Amino acid sequence: MSIAGGIDEAPLRGEAVGCKVIQIFTKSSNQWKARELGEEEIERFKTNGENAGISSVIAHDSYLINLASPNDELRKKSFHAFLDEMDRCRRLGIRYLVMHPGSHTGAGEKEGIKTISDQFNELLHLSDGWKVDITLETTAGQGTNLGYKFEHLAAIMDKVKKKDRLKVCFDTCHTFAAGYNIATEEGYTETMAQFDSLIGLDKLVAFHINDSKKGLGSRVDRHEHLGKGTLGEAPFRFIMNDPRFVNIPKILETPKGKEMEEDRINLAFLRNLVKG
Repeated sequence: MSIAGGIDEAPLRGEAVGCKVIQIFTKSSNQWKARELGEEEIERFKTNGENAGISSVIAHDSYLINLASPNDELRKKSFHAFLDEMDRCRRLGIRYLVMHPGSHTGAGEKEGIKTISDQFNELLHLSDGWKVDITLETTAGQGTNLGYKFEHLAAIMDKVKKKDRLKVCFDTCHTFAAGYNIATEEGYTETMAQFDSLIGLDKLVAFHINDSKKGLGSRVDRHEHLGKGTLGEAPFRFIMNDPRFVNIPKILETPKGKEMEEDRINLAFLRNLVKG
């Protein structure tokens, strides 16, 4: 949900289309600098969320941040920006800050994983006591992006000391594009079994529910409206009726128009898949 006009507007926009959970940026997603959050705005945000019946709010970090970068200047800039976003989540009462693990930009996956793990250790040390968990998103694997294999996320977690503050967001489009065939019942079962074995389903705290414009294993991140892409209906039916995920927030990141009618259509699509 957009935070245009103030972060406190987002819960009201969610209510308008019938959401029970929303995701927001705590600042502009394409700028380094962040406008300071005022205490009154924070209180309005919390009050609006309660009044709108929003049971959970999740945040997503800026797309500029790359904690896996081998470039010292960019990595340091990313570190301070991400720490600021963690602090904004702390003040807003948002538990999960979703982020793409980053890109190694040629340094290699092993080095990228080490770099981001080192950044996490320092970030979690500086934010000790904050009720904010870093939430790694599964990625499609475009370019030199990390996170398109469950093994990447497991390796990062293995190197981080405060493991209890690392969680995972499962993006359906990204995971399918990365090569996990969740579009068949057999593939879905196998994918979740792999996730549980390597990471643990107890670490899964959110879904991004998106169809994909591109095919299985394409490694291309292009979201599509539900049932209109290469995933079809099946994986969303599996997720919506999986008893393990009943209480896990499910966020739409599908294309959005000015009146948000697309959100209403996609929400209805999902809810109609629930059996019983």
